[in-house]
Amino acid sequence: MMTTVSILHYFPVKGLSAQTLEAVTLTPGQGMPQDRRFAITHGATTFDVVSPAWRPKSNFLALMRDERLATLDARYDAASCTLVLLRNGRQVAKGRIDTPTGRLLIEQFLAAYMKDAAVPPPYKVIEAPGHMFSDIEEKAVSLINLASCKDLERVTQAPVDPRRFRGNLLLSDLAPWAEAQWVGKRLRVGETLLEVFKNIRRCAATEVNPVTGERDMPVLKSLMNGYGHVNCGVYARVIEGGTIRPGDTVTVIEA
Repeated sequence: MMTTVSILHYFPVKGLSAQTLEAVTLTPGQGMPQDRRFAITHGATTFDVVSPAWRPKSNFLALMRDERLATLDARYDAASCTLVLLRNGRQVAKGRIDTPTGRLLIEQFLAAYMKDAAVPPPYKVIEAPGHMFSDIEEKAVSLINLASCKDLERVTQAPVDPRRFRGNLLLSDLAPWAEAQWVGKRLRVGETLLEVFKNIRRCAATEVNPVTGERDMPVLKSLMNGYGHVNCGVYARVIEGGTIRPGDTVTVIEA
């Protein structure tokens, strides 16, 4: 069977839930459009919006430490930059986060909702034009093999939701863990050409249930015990741009 793209995800606000796309157009040297465009800083953040430079995720509200974020369902409208936050199906905050007023509405909610967080307030929604709040310094797209997530269940003895791994392209019809052999190779995906350059080393964010917000599964320990590493998924840089849609095939090209 041919490997195919099953789902397209992007995360407009770092640490909040995924948005699903019916198609995406990628540009060389860039990540998924609007992926990690925004982040939420805290009182100990060292990120400078005037002179943006990559900073580790500890500078922002993030699931590895702030699991309560997972109990919020984020709905983002890219056309208007409007973010709606829901809790148990009920709207709890709404704001156009490309404007100071809209960001303030979200921030006021977060000040109350995250009052017991391990990091101090204030919590601010920020962006820096052209900057991507990624976990790595290079702009990239992340690929997750759904079969690897399924195979991990042999170790966890419980269902593993692929959303724990917060990937951009979720792939079907690939042998478990075969993606690890792609590092150093190129992929033709839809109209695009991607170059896989790095395995994704996982952190404690994967241990948070993406629905309940509970830290309910020892994913890192399970990966290490089952496979001798804590990797799941790969990063790829965009070499040739174009459009990708669910159902597009993935073809490996030797470098």
